[in-house]
Amino acid sequence: MDSVRQTPPESPFLVRCRTAAAYAVAAVVHLVTAGLFIGGVLLIVLGFRTVVQPMVGVVLLGMALLLRPRPGRLDAELPTLRHVDAPALFDLVDRMADAAGVRRIDAIQLGPEFSVTVTHYGIRRRRCLVLGFPLWAAHPTRKPIAAVAHALGRLSGHDLRGDAFVGTALESLDAMARPKRAGNSAHVPSGAPAHSYRAEDVAGAASLFNARTRKGEWLLGIPRAAAAATARLLSWLVLPATRRAEFDADDLAARMASTEAAIAASQDRQLARAVGIEVHRLAIAIRTLKGDRSATAAQEALWEEVARYSGTLREERGRDETTEPDGIGTVVGPAGLPSEPLRMARLAREPRRGATITLDELDRNRIEDELRRPGQVLTRKIMRDCVPLTQ
Repeated sequence: MDSVRQTPPESPFLVRCRTAAAYAVAAVVHLVTAGLFIGGVLLIVLGFRTVVQPMVGVVLLGMALLLRPRPGRLDAELPTLRHVDAPALFDLVDRMADAAGVRRIDAIQLGPEFSVTVTHYGIRRRRCLVLGFPLWAAHPTRKPIAAVAHALGRLSGHDLRGDAFVGTALESLDAMARPKRAGNSAHVPSGAPAHSYRAEDVAGAASLFNARTRKGEWLLGIPRAAAAATARLLSWLVLPATRRAEFDADDLAARMASTEAAIAASQDRQLARAVGIEVHRLAIAIRTLKGDRSATAAQEALWEEVARYSGTLREERGRDETTEPDGIGTVVGPAGLPSEPLRMARLAREPRRGATITLDELDRNRIEDELRRPGQVLTRKIMRDCVPLTQ
């Protein structure tokens, strides 16, 4: 990895200018949403005796509804932990949040993914740490600590995608610009057997319905195209700050859990898709071929196999990285962000750091006890539904 070339650092002036422009665009989005809502209400109320004005008001209210800020929600199907449910785990996460200088986590959910993320829920944008149970169950403690530290580092304020002002505007634009799924297209087949009752009337009504649907989709296509263009602009404006947030999160993970653990956590993020698919396959195989094993033994076998598989993947990836060609530093990850290999190489070049957040044996056992029951609930869900973990 020593031959990996670093990307040039972002100009602080450029970052500040594009950040200010991002806030300006987000302000315009929120003002347009408020204007559409107020204008729609006024047209309906003041023009109630007319026909055109209330209809225009309903259209404006519909557009405001599409652009409305969407407060997140907790996933009702995942086990949720509060402070009273897992004091040792929350004490660890609170210590990490204090060290990172961010607001503490309000809830923790166990998820089926091989990753750790932080989401927001409610109007007050409370924070929920979604702790991937496969990651926690398959690896030693320091690697999940590095993954949690990286997720908390993204909340430091530099990542505008999670900002309450810019982030909500970007989410609203994405929701409005998102096209309907093909399976939800409102289309009625107009072909009917000639011998069926009133076949000509059915075909005519279907054609009329489809024509009106196409007109409605065409009218919605204009604001959707405008929302998509604005979303692309806003995403481009926040990109330098988001890159900086990624590097800051890597540094925080190295400072809390050690450089080696931070590099291993970055490597695990590359394995998330493969491990997710393997969890899905193992759930089907164990449920089908459980034999005489009890449900508890089958669940334990699932995580043992996941740990073995992820360890094998990590060893293979480590051997491959020793033969990476020069120029890997120019590789760009999703959405224009630095690639994982580039970030791992950057951490490897930095001075080695030891772990500042550690767990003694007593605390580790307490956390394992606190996660045992919710982990069983999540495992039963995976074994029952065979969730396809492919993201």
